[in-house]
Amino acid sequence: MSEAADRLAEVQAAMAQAAARAQRRAEDICLIAVSKTHDAAAIRPLIAAGQRHFGENRVQETAAKWPALREETPDIVLHLIGQLQSNKAEDAVALFDAIHSVDRSSLVRALARACEKLGKRPRLFVQVNVGDEAQKGGCPVCDLPALLDEAKAAGLAIEGLMAIPPAAVEPAPYFALLDELAERHGLPLRSMGMSVDYETAAMLGATHVRIGTALFGARG
Repeated sequence: MSEAADRLAEVQAAMAQAAARAQRRAEDICLIAVSKTHDAAAIRPLIAAGQRHFGENRVQETAAKWPALREETPDIVLHLIGQLQSNKAEDAVALFDAIHSVDRSSLVRALARACEKLGKRPRLFVQVNVGDEAQKGGCPVCDLPALLDEAKAAGLAIEGLMAIPPAAVEPAPYFALLDELAERHGLPLRSMGMSVDYETAAMLGATHVRIGTALFGARG
């Protein structure tokens, strides 16, 4: 447990310093521990250290491991940060408190139906393909206004944008772009920044950062 607590404290301190440099408050940035592929034994020490927001990539993996953990710690908040198939929308709405990967019309429609059926409304982010990468999920920048309009017409409240910058390049311009897009569309939340670049993201407007390796350690 002490190792997990130390890692958590290090990340929190670095994030607070980055926020302070940008004259932001650290408490305005939500730290999401990316627990995908990690089992309950790896997750519990972070929960014991006070971490409450966790990110997962897959509906099936989340359904298998998180109900028991949430029974132990009911105030856990789960974020879906991976791509979501439309036919899994109902399961995702049932399991998650936030979905960061809304990126197409068919998913908007499926989520609207699921929210109506279950009477539950997770916090929603549109994922934007800020690097215009063919292999990466996300709504193209040029299609963002139309998708936001579709979500509004379907009764979905989109609260923010999410992005993953291209790998191995300076992320700051991409974070700045996401911040500018969110500002332009009146959206208060920006989900951006991972273990390698969360300090930059914290300085450039992130309200949610998604951190795995820095909290769980490198994979063997």
